[in-house]
Order: sequence, then structure tokens, then C-alpha cells
Amino acid sequence: MINDLVSDSLTRIRNAAMRKLDVAELMHSKLVESILGVFQAKGYIESYNVVENGNKKFIKVAIKYDKNGKSVINEIKKISKPGRRVYKGCDEIKRFKNGYGTIVVSTSKGVLSNDDAHKAGVGGEVLCSIW
Repeated sequence: MINDLVSDSLTRIRNAAMRKLDVAELMHSKLVESILGVFQAKGYIESYNVVENGNKKFIKVAIKYDKNGKSVINEIKKISKPGRRVYKGCDEIKRFKNGYGTIVVSTSKGVLSNDDAHKAGVGGEVLCSIW
């Protein structure tokens, strides 16, 4: 049994990008789907879609590569873990990697990127970072 679906999903995306696979298959949860929505909006993945297989749901993620065949994702890291949750206010999550990276934050207004959370003036649990 998997305790943390978010870290499992990030690891599957990271491994698929390192192996230069076209598609990664993730286990479904609403939180993972929201995080993938942020990744797609910021241009780190091509697309994702939810697939039902009987009574189970999976998410198929199309990994994005540049014209040289290198993955667009340089690093993807889980920040808040089940044993140690990390919370930050809106002033602490302004920029990441000098604007080249994105921090995904779970706020009271949903799962947002660091830019959107700062504009909305909300903080929350820092889920992961990607650049």
C-alpha cells in the first residue's frame, strides 16, 4: 500500500522522464490531478487524462521534451512530507529559481502555483517544486 500518492506520482514522472518514456501512468487522486493541472498550465507536461479501468482510475501523463529530446523537467521534488508538513505564507513563496521554477501550494482556494498564490494573497502547504 502506498502512503503518499503525491510523492509516488512525482517519482513516476521523474523516472519516466529519465528513461525518455512518452507516457507515465499514475494512480488517481484529486490532489494529484490538481498538481498535474498546474504542471500543464506552466508547460512542464504535454497533457494528462484520467482513464477508468473497471473500478480503478489511473492518470496517463504525456511527458514533454524539447527539440533536442531532453526532458523539460530538470528537477521535481516533494517538499511537504507526511512526517513533516511545510507551510508558508504568501510573502514567503514569491519566487523560486529566480522565476524559472514553480512551487505548487495547496491553499484554501485550491492547488495553485507560487505566482498565483502570491497574486491571490494566500499561503498554504508547500507540496512540491519543479523546474
